[in-house]
Amino acid sequence: MAILTFKGGVHPYEGKELAKDCPTRRVFPEDEVVIPVAQHIGAPAKPIVEIGEHVLKGQLIAQAQGFVSANIHASVSGNVKKIEPRLVPGGTKVLSIVIENDKQYEEMKYDPSPEPWSKEYIREAVKDCGVVGLGGACFPTHVKLTPKDEKAIDYVIVNAAECEPYITADYRRLVEQPQEVIDGLKIILQLFENAKGVIAVENNKPDVVETLKKMTANEPDITVAELKTKYPQGSERHIIYAVTKRKINSKMLPADAGCIVDNVDTVYNIFQAVKYHKPLTERIVTVSGDGIKNPGNFIVPFGTSHEQIVREAGEMDETVEKLLSGGPMMGQALFSLDVPVMKGSSALLAFKKDDVAHAKQTNCMNCGKCAQVCPEGLICAKLAQAADADDMELFVKLYGMECIECGTCNFNCPANRNITQSVRTMKRKVQAMRKKG
Repeated sequence: MAILTFKGGVHPYEGKELAKDCPTRRVFPEDEVVIPVAQHIGAPAKPIVEIGEHVLKGQLIAQAQGFVSANIHASVSGNVKKIEPRLVPGGTKVLSIVIENDKQYEEMKYDPSPEPWSKEYIREAVKDCGVVGLGGACFPTHVKLTPKDEKAIDYVIVNAAECEPYITADYRRLVEQPQEVIDGLKIILQLFENAKGVIAVENNKPDVVETLKKMTANEPDITVAELKTKYPQGSERHIIYAVTKRKINSKMLPADAGCIVDNVDTVYNIFQAVKYHKPLTERIVTVSGDGIKNPGNFIVPFGTSHEQIVREAGEMDETVEKLLSGGPMMGQALFSLDVPVMKGSSALLAFKKDDVAHAKQTNCMNCGKCAQVCPEGLICAKLAQAADADDMELFVKLYGMECIECGTCNFNCPANRNITQSVRTMKRKVQAMRKKG
């Protein structure tokens, strides 16, 4: 099969060699965990435990509110110490349940349903276990698995691109638990009788591609697609185009193009939820960058502080200037390590030099290099100019709402313009205006 891709994109330094060959190691939280009730797109979950109450690992502690919401479960056993707003990686305060860790890790006991599973059971198990998209968006997975017309779905794509530099969490999952990921895909395919499964992997992971092809050789409904190593190949729109040549825009869902797309770790946790009724209470987090002394991949219970996982990685170099939650292209800058690991925490990166802060910004040269790499084919510089001038009408006319905020324009700009930030700010303004009618 040909190497699949899309038009545009960039090739940043990958940095994956720092952690890719480091097997996952389990982290055991220290004295307390801080578990925010909003770790997903949609309404925050509502706490259903009280201060002083003893909880078990895997126990439901905050219940989803509405269809687009997700359950939250305890990641350790112990007593509920506080229920109060706490800082999260994004810099805001979110209502959180603080559990005093008793270090016993006593778990809830479940009686999962035996096979064969009904469609209703599969969706309900995923919902009960609080599974969300672990590629970054944190969209409640049971919603994604419940499209308006399930018969119209003809592709289920496992997003194994992991195109952000440095992050190797999905790679380690595929190295260490490939069968569980395949079995998770087979569970999803039970929901969509007309669908074929595709595991889409960038070709900088040849060992994983070879393993998956061997393991699925006798699976008539599953294929492995090799993607060109390029950023943002893992974007939902662009992985759909690479695999199917179908296009979607900001007004469409993947289901409108007959596709369901789920991240590798999401699919793994669908398997855990349906097979064992095991709630989502932990994830693999890559701790890497040139400022980390011993980069690696860690299985981290939610609510564990970022400060602890840095210690697990041998501490940071004292000259570190930049901390990121997530990847260098779309991650969030961290102002403190005293924030919890959440469902969307794919990585903690530390760098000795803050390239963005040191870059000298000059006037736009009108060179068009941003437009050359934009995966959406937008004239990025013009969008930024419209945004900076607060010209909402022109911004919308230039298709600014189609920007996926991937940062390729910033990366390729010789003038070091912060194009993405300008566009992102204007997008939020347009969205707010539309909500007001």
